Amino acid sequence: MRRNMRRISRSEEEADINLTPMLDVVFIMLIFFIVTATFIKQAGIDVLRPDALTSEQKPTVSLLVAISPGGDIWIDKKRVDPTSVRSHIERLHAENPKGGLVVQADRTSTNEKLMVVLNAARAAGMREVAISTEKN
Repeated sequence: MRRNMRRISRSEEEADINLTPMLDVVFIMLIFFIVTATFIKQAGIDVLRPDALTSEQKPTVSLLVAISPGGDIWIDKKRVDPTSVRSHIERLHAENPKGGLVVQADRTSTNEKLMVVLNAARAAGMREVAISTEKN
């Protein structure tokens, strides 16, 4: 029996493109961008912030707390009971101790709920606390 063996010429062998090194580089770049990305935290609701004549941008924000017009407190897209605000702030502050706290209080919400959040932040040891406003 004669085997029908095909000989691969040198030009066909060189024409083959190896994609493995390129895929390795792409995956390494993907992992790098995922690890170094900073994710924007959201409080969970949209609020109408009060207007202010003076304001400044905070560079490092690790925790957003929102207060709805009805007085509900939202942290990390979850409605939180006022008595457990401190424990939530402590937990999230422990994850990123360099960041600060920004309170997004609706312009029609009460000062009572704002003070609950500010007192809980102070008790949790947060030093960088700001109230979010709309710039006029």
